[in-house]
Amino acid sequence: MIFIILFNKYFFSVVLHAGVYEEQVEVSLKVPVEIVGMGKLGDVSLLVSFDQQCPTARLCNLVFMPAWFSPVVYKTSSGHVQLDNCNFEGCQIHIRGPGTCQARFCSFAQGSSAHFLGVAISLMDSCEFSGGDSASVTVEGAPVSERNWAFKHLVALAKTFTMMTSNGSTEISNQSGKDSGDILLPGQDGTMIEENGMETSSESSEEGDEQDGEKSTGLKLSYDQHGLAHLSKVDMPDSSAFPALLSLSAELQRDAEAQDLAASVHGCLLRRCLLRDGKGGVHLCNHGQARLEANLFRGLNYAVRCIQNAKMVMLRNEVCGCKASGVFLRLSAQGLIAENNIHSNGEAGLDIRKGANPIILCNRIHSGLRSGIVVLGNGRGSIRSNQIYGNKEAGVYILFNGNPVVSGNHIFQGLAAGIAINENGRGLISENVIRQNQWGGADIRRGGDPVLRNNFICYGYSDGVVVGERGRGLIEGNHIYGNRGCGVWVMSSSLPQLIGNHITHNRMYGLAVFCRKDTDSAVGGPENFNEEGELMAWESDIDSEDERFSSRRPITVALMENNCISHNGAVGVYVKSSEPLNVVANMVKNNKAAGVSVIQSAQLTRLVGNCVLCNGWTGVTVDRECRVELRGNGVYGNNCHGVCFRGDGLIVENDVVGNNAVGIRVMDNADVKVLRNRVQALRGYGISVKERVRGVVQENLVYQGHPTSTKSPIRTNPQNLECVVLNNSLLTPRSQALWALENPSPRPHNSNPSSVTPSTLPAHLAITMTNRITASVESGCHNNGSIFCSIL
Repeated sequence: MIFIILFNKYFFSVVLHAGVYEEQVEVSLKVPVEIVGMGKLGDVSLLVSFDQQCPTARLCNLVFMPAWFSPVVYKTSSGHVQLDNCNFEGCQIHIRGPGTCQARFCSFAQGSSAHFLGVAISLMDSCEFSGGDSASVTVEGAPVSERNWAFKHLVALAKTFTMMTSNGSTEISNQSGKDSGDILLPGQDGTMIEENGMETSSESSEEGDEQDGEKSTGLKLSYDQHGLAHLSKVDMPDSSAFPALLSLSAELQRDAEAQDLAASVHGCLLRRCLLRDGKGGVHLCNHGQARLEANLFRGLNYAVRCIQNAKMVMLRNEVCGCKASGVFLRLSAQGLIAENNIHSNGEAGLDIRKGANPIILCNRIHSGLRSGIVVLGNGRGSIRSNQIYGNKEAGVYILFNGNPVVSGNHIFQGLAAGIAINENGRGLISENVIRQNQWGGADIRRGGDPVLRNNFICYGYSDGVVVGERGRGLIEGNHIYGNRGCGVWVMSSSLPQLIGNHITHNRMYGLAVFCRKDTDSAVGGPENFNEEGELMAWESDIDSEDERFSSRRPITVALMENNCISHNGAVGVYVKSSEPLNVVANMVKNNKAAGVSVIQSAQLTRLVGNCVLCNGWTGVTVDRECRVELRGNGVYGNNCHGVCFRGDGLIVENDVVGNNAVGIRVMDNADVKVLRNRVQALRGYGISVKERVRGVVQENLVYQGHPTSTKSPIRTNPQNLECVVLNNSLLTPRSQALWALENPSPRPHNSNPSSVTPSTLPAHLAITMTNRITASVESGCHNNGSIFCSIL
């Protein structure tokens, strides 16, 4: 070497003039030393492998290239090294704890990398990494407990930087566009249902001979005090009702675990670095720790890979243009990922698997070529206050026993589903705003079993919530409105529990339970969730049973309870199902077609304790060969008949009042018991039994429609000997004071305490209600002939 040695009180200073310096063996640094290159960066090049064994070293303005015998150009296991304005070309540096490193304005090119093993703290500030065939920075091993002299100084420096960037950060701007439904595009229909399932004029084709010619009643019965009157006041919310995105400081204030992560994770700190055009950015493994702050990851295969119980804090980075996932966590990795801009990546923005459990706060995750966030293979995580938008597939995709908490996010303008839960995915999905997505706002299929609670699911180009083949889950307290398709679309092979939702102002059906083979692929996109192109056998990652499934009572009947279904563009509740269904205590109001329409019901559909009010056509219509029980409902003020029944079943203890045509109309080959109902029609008969109906009409109370009417309140076919009509009563009007639905009051009767809101109902309520209904059902629906007459 040609060099100048300057002696300082504390260390040697070596000044190198322009040239290339090479050593044939490893050089050991045993005393504190500073090596500085003279001239411009690039004038001094070293083909040397250093092993630092002294407390302190500083390297400045040098170009490092690997010696012939080793790719490692610098390593230390105890001391502190400072690297200023150096270039590393095709080589590596190794720092082992308790050794430390501070690198500033350095370039790692042609596949150069930095490896940190068991470091308690090291800083890399304003460095550039490019062109690597492996990770640019690797952090491995838990931080060692031993500390060198530089540790406390580096910790203080790291805290100063974190405070500076926190104070200088700005709130994430809302990129959401309009909060209204008028942006729906023509021709983008939701789930299509055959037109022959819609109400047609055939139902009223014989109305003329069933009406008594009177335009109004003399004395109208009041039904305003029924048990679901509180649901009549529900209206479509506007954007001011959306929960606001919380700032990072607000999230940290309410989350002690996130605070602890933010304060305690040190290890390797990368700040203001550029990592580009290589295979990987940062790789953490085997209990390693790192902080990544204000870096740019661009054009890599992946930006950050955190596995094997590693832990990281990732703040205010930009991650874009990755060929695979941007940030990848698995094998019980943890971390705080906050205020990052993650966009335009080839796979998921964030990929969480195999027990990884990060906290993901206040990020923008957008414009990806696949999903925004994928949680699978028993991955978990808390995903809160993020903006997730413009992704080509699902905003959040949960499958293969993924079980995250997804809360308080805005998920919008995606090109597929907002949230998709598939292949035994689970999760708590609460208080999110899910809007303007091309497919279902929430899409649950093939064993998906989430809790979907208190979300705003609105203005979608398709359906609000889709529960596809073998979908499950508790769907509770959501506002589902303004969607171009159905509010909620349910496959008859699925078993959801819909409780306390507001399903309003959707362009098609409010709630459709539809029998159709689900041949669609996963709603989040093709299921080739491989890591960096590697073929993975996911069956080995999936537990066959876990505590949630084993401790929960099985659900055998789909349940719709205590929902408000109103102002939808077609039928309020549309049923074409091959499975049993319980529809309990719902308000079905002001829908443009029928309130409830049962087109197919191969097994028993139970309509219990509902209020079917002021719909544009018949209140409840039941088609041929359907098995339906109507019990304890209030059917009021609908624009056509109250109940039109062509199937088999029971009509028991309902109030059918104020409808614009016949109260209860039983026709065709219906096989039915009509028992203990209270009926008043504005025009027409109270009860009309036509054609070849089999069964019994007994102990009904019919309020006369008009004082001057001379027609019988119950119309029957004299030639029909298979329907028995007996012990029915006619009540004629005397005075308004005595003209009321009393003892009992107007149905339905609210069986739940008024203080219980939908969002606080326990998850087991649906199971209890199902058992209660099952226990109270009367037998009597037979396809091979009526048993009613044989009993009588």
